[in-house]
Amino acid sequence: MAGLRSLLPVRDDYRGLRTGWRGDLVAGLTVGIVALPLALAFGVSSGVGAEAGLITAIVAGLVAAIFGGSNVQVSGPTGAMVVVLAPIVVLHGAGAVAVVSLMAGIMVVLAGIFRLGRAVSYIPWPVIEGFTAGIGIIIFLQQVPAALGVTNTGHSSNAVVAAWQTVTEASWPGALLPLGAVAAVAVIMLLLERFAPGFPSSFAAILIVSVAAALAGSLLPTIGELPSSLPAPTLPTFDAAMLASLAGPAAAVAALAAIESLLSARVAASIADTGPVNADRELFGQGLASIASGLFGGMPATGAIARTAVNVRSGARTRMAAIVHALALLLVVLVAAPVVGAIPLAALAGVLMMTAARMVSLETAKRVFRSGKSSAATFAITLLITVSVDLVVAVGIGVAVAAFFALRTLGNMSVATREPLPGEAHTGDERIALFRVEGSLFFGAADRLVEAISDEEGVEVAILRLSDLQIIDATGANALAGLVASLERRGVTVLIKGVQAHHRRLLDRLGVISSLRDPHHLFDELDPALEHARDHIRRAS
Repeated sequence: MAGLRSLLPVRDDYRGLRTGWRGDLVAGLTVGIVALPLALAFGVSSGVGAEAGLITAIVAGLVAAIFGGSNVQVSGPTGAMVVVLAPIVVLHGAGAVAVVSLMAGIMVVLAGIFRLGRAVSYIPWPVIEGFTAGIGIIIFLQQVPAALGVTNTGHSSNAVVAAWQTVTEASWPGALLPLGAVAAVAVIMLLLERFAPGFPSSFAAILIVSVAAALAGSLLPTIGELPSSLPAPTLPTFDAAMLASLAGPAAAVAALAAIESLLSARVAASIADTGPVNADRELFGQGLASIASGLFGGMPATGAIARTAVNVRSGARTRMAAIVHALALLLVVLVAAPVVGAIPLAALAGVLMMTAARMVSLETAKRVFRSGKSSAATFAITLLITVSVDLVVAVGIGVAVAAFFALRTLGNMSVATREPLPGEAHTGDERIALFRVEGSLFFGAADRLVEAISDEEGVEVAILRLSDLQIIDATGANALAGLVASLERRGVTVLIKGVQAHHRRLLDRLGVISSLRDPHHLFDELDPALEHARDHIRRAS
């Protein structure tokens, strides 16, 4: 129960509210303005509609703000989640998204309860950057139909293939009109960011293009009618067969929600000193947010890196800013739903294309490629699999590739070197081999180190210096036991010097010590081991 209490809201969550409420209010309203077009766009792009995007931003944003583990995290629909949800909608229908949201939310809640929040720290930087760039490419490609005015979405679930199908099927020159709206949004956003960097450029661009389209009487497809209130919470319809078919997609959504939310919280903590991040509570809160969103007919939610960054830079200091952001969006639904419904889909596509373009940073890619061949390969593989296969699969394979290169580097640093015997030379010293084993004796390096020692010829006594051995795993210990037994069978007496205390139990369990000819052939210092070896040579002569 004490562990569960650490995942729940406490009074200290609002400790700075008395002095910082003005900053939280301004930040919340600013993020609300920024989040509105993104919530609408992500809802439309995922296939469940603008209404679901708004519901997610409001409901999940509010729940995550209260229960999450970061003081400044802003949650809602995100581009990465859209990439995962779009194929689910194609295969299972829009109604399945609420069920997936509930299932994924439960999984993320359990991840928080079982203290899995620190797992994200094991994801290497090249994997994160490749993953982010891949998401940006997919989001951009997903906007091609709306940018060309194509409403038929019966294309491939792969974004690259679907974009190409859309280009070949577009009606020219009719497609120039929505394409012009996209270009206008991009130009307005770039100009505002250049000359008025503090102004919410995406909101202004959509407003200007929407007003211009209405005054010109254009026939651009729009969002359409939106409800003027939140729907009542209800449990979505499902059965056992549906749950079984959605188990895999829900697990993918849960993994993505956990990864993106924890990364976003970590980015927020690096921008400003706004208090510690409780990673397990963050998972718990994000899981509850997705559950709540699913009950209201929304989408799975995650922490949103861009909106969180805007929140921090706008002066947020407590979670009240994210709460204000959710309430501001609710006010939009209650007051301005008809106006929002008149926004052209092409304008939303323009905002998302600009958002996606910023996710693909050439400067970051150059930094990754300059950092080494292994980092470059990890980045490229993660990006390629993200675009062509699946986001969660890409992260898994990216981590595996990074681990392979890390283990290879660690293995290359593991050496067994034959050293000259210290001190004055004695008769028979040529029959004594002193090996210094350094680095790591693990599954990636054990065989190579064993071969280096066992290949020595004309040796009657082998002294293994293990005091500089940093890491040894079960494979390494087992290989060492085999080496000792093999040498002893060949008539080579093995002496081991300098076993570290934290390695002793493993070496005992896997038979390294018992493989020695005599249990007294284990030494703490080199001089007694060397004297014993020379005495052995004298007695054998």
